[in-house]
Formats: sequence, structure tokens, C-alpha cells
Amino acid sequence: MGRKLLLEKAHVEGIRYYDVYRREGGYRSVEKALKSMTPDEVTEEVKKSGLRGRGGAGFPTGMKWSFLAKPEGVPRYLVVNADESEPGTFKDRYLMEFIPHILIEGIITSSYALGANSAYIYIRGEYAWIPDILEQAIAEAKNNGWLGKNILGTGYSLEVYVQRGGGAYICGEETALIESLEGKRGNPRIKPPFPAVKGLWDCPTVVNNVETIAAVVPIINNGGDDYAKIGVGRSTGTKLMSACGNINKPGVYEIDMNISVEEFIFSDEYCGGIANGKRLKACIPGGSSVPILPANLLLKTAKGEQRMMHYEGLSDGGFATGSMMGSGGFIVLDEDQCIVKHTYTLARFYRHESCGQCSPCREGTGWMEKILWRLENGQGKLSDIDLLVDIQSKIEGNTICPLGDAAAWPVAAAIRHFRDEFEWHVNNPKECLQRNYGLAHYADPIHVPTPA
Repeated sequence: MGRKLLLEKAHVEGIRYYDVYRREGGYRSVEKALKSMTPDEVTEEVKKSGLRGRGGAGFPTGMKWSFLAKPEGVPRYLVVNADESEPGTFKDRYLMEFIPHILIEGIITSSYALGANSAYIYIRGEYAWIPDILEQAIAEAKNNGWLGKNILGTGYSLEVYVQRGGGAYICGEETALIESLEGKRGNPRIKPPFPAVKGLWDCPTVVNNVETIAAVVPIINNGGDDYAKIGVGRSTGTKLMSACGNINKPGVYEIDMNISVEEFIFSDEYCGGIANGKRLKACIPGGSSVPILPANLLLKTAKGEQRMMHYEGLSDGGFATGSMMGSGGFIVLDEDQCIVKHTYTLARFYRHESCGQCSPCREGTGWMEKILWRLENGQGKLSDIDLLVDIQSKIEGNTICPLGDAAAWPVAAAIRHFRDEFEWHVNNPKECLQRNYGLAHYADPIHVPTPA
């Protein structure tokens, strides 16, 4: 069984509340940081740990902190990205719902390192019940002297605020999140300038994911070197995974990043194998925006080795034969799942969530949705498959924010690995209709414009 750093106390009764959390060793990292370390020393420990952003990009956290501008007399901010809107991902929700104080503790320690006196938790609008949990935890922390003015008599002061999002996936992108936090429409900003220089209210700002900030707690408690010993290479520490789909044991798991994909899917400690005794067909290993992998590439790398559950292991071979760790949303598909239908569902999501700023994303996601709908519903042509490849290639890399890439990659990977399934939909329209609607003949309930 792997080492647990974030979920070690998850099943302690009452761990949601301050008294129990404190009794179990909570807020030790704040005491250590504020009483015996300088802000730069805290940042240095995070650098030594090798912690990478757990929201999807995997950028080294300590390095990101070191980019924060520090002009004299200008406030700095920490913004916690709790806008967990990536389909298949729900690990941050678990932390906030059941162990909220580990996030508050991480925020205090991180804010101290950054010289920030105000921190914001921007939480997904659909998580309607969790802000109340967080605000209760913040109140408990403040009542016990961990927030407010002159924390622990050290002269350091911090206030933490919870901001509910408007229900837009695009606000998971850090600059769109900042725009929304400022009360504007959540459109991504052009970078540079980066938030570290000009972020919230034009002040230096660090935006980090919930899991990333929570991981600062064990790093400071145990030391960066200790954290770096867990995992493999540049994939240090533990990682929370949201496992769902056709598996026996869906849930949130904390893994050492030195186990194989096969172990994660089939061992009783984690996913417990494919549900109903079926065979594994494919998996989207890092949330809906990363490339899908078929079973043969999922259980081994391009070099014929076992595929490992870490950043480099999942990306081995590039997008031709690999994928990404992403946000840790591990979606498993069994042999009965239709790849075309799943790809259409994702395309529909990304079309709906596009902010519309960039023409390639605004127009391209709409066309991909329409073409995939046509293929899934017995009206496709073989030329549509190549048209989808062409459209996604014109979206990828040509938008202000990564939503364009997130929309393009699933389509490209699905066709790359399951082209025969797309062709089957074209060549067997009646079977598609029968499967989808139980109809012998097609009756068009929705008008779908034919792409030029």
C-alpha cells in the first residue's frame, strides 16, 4: 500500500472540524513556517520537493512562486483554483468536502511564502454545498488564531475569502478565473503579462490548484527532500486520482507515482478491475481534455514497457502513443462503449463551454460537434473523418487559452486510435440508428446543418 500524505486522516471521524483536525496534527506546517522559517525558506522547500501543479499543466510549483513580482507597496494575492470543471475529475471536491482544513492550512503557509495578505478560493458554481463547508472551516481557523491579524504573534496577517463561480468551465483557466473574480465575464486574457506580474486587480498573483496547495502541508511538515523521495524522477510525491467509468470501485485514490496503469486499474486496492467482468477497451487517463488511449497502449508504452502512473509515464511516446496525467480524472471504458459517441459527447461539452473569443475555437468546436453528431446518427461520410482531423488541427495551438487544445486533442486521438470504429459508423448507418434509437428508419428530430 502506498504512502498517504493528503488522505491519511480522511477516514478519521469528524476530521472536517477544527478540533479533530488539530488533534490529529493539523496546522503544524503553519507553526513551523511562521515561527522558524522565512518566506524564501518555505519557497525553497517547495522547490526541493519537486511539487508540480496538480491542476493539469504540471508546472513546478516552487518555480512558479519564484516568478511572483514583488514591487514595493503593491499587494500580492494567492488565488486557489477550485473551479474543478474537467469532466471525470472530482478529487478537489473530495478534499474540500471532507478535509477542508488541509486546504486552509496550505493556504496560510503558501500565502506566507508569497507575502500575500489576502487569499481567494474560487470554487466551481455547481459545488453549491461546499462553500458553506469552507467558510465554516475558515471561521474555525480564524476563531483559533490561525487567520486574521498578527497570526501566532508573528506579525503576519491573512484573510481568506470564498468566491462562488458562475458555472463556466472556461473559468478553470487562470486568467479567465481572475477576470471572473474581478466581477467581469470570464474570458481568458492574452499572456504576457502573466498573473505573476499583473494578475488580480493588476497586482502580482499566484494561481494554484486545490491539491497543489494542500500538498504544501506535508512538504513543510516533513521537508522537501522527504517529499521528493516519493514517486519517480520529476514526478515526485503522491497524486490524487479521480477514478470513474466502467470499473468496480470508482472513487478518489492517492497513489505513489511509481505504480503501473495496470496495477491501478486491476488491483483491489484501487479500481478493482473492469465492472461486470468485461474487457478493457480504452481509458482517458487525465480528464476529458487529454488524448484517449486504447488498451494495448494503455498497459504498455511505445517501447513495450509497462505504462506507469506518472507525468512522464503517461506521456511516453508523445500524443502518437501516449497521453497526459492532466487533472487526474481517470475515465475507464469497457469493450461495449462506443468511442464515436463518447467523442461526440466531449465535443458537445467543449462547444458549449467555449467563451467564443477565438474564431478557431468558437467555430471549430461547433463544426466538430455537428459532424460527430452526424456520424453517430447514421448520416456520416468517410470524408467527414478527415474533415474532423483537419478542423482539429486548425484549432490546436491557435487559441488564446488551452480550451482549444482541450477540444481538439480528444477528437484527434479518438480518430488516431479508433479510425475503424468511425468508418464502421459510416458504413453501417442502419445499425447506428437501431442502436441509438431502436429505429429501422431515420427520423431527424434535430436539424443539423451540413458542413461545407
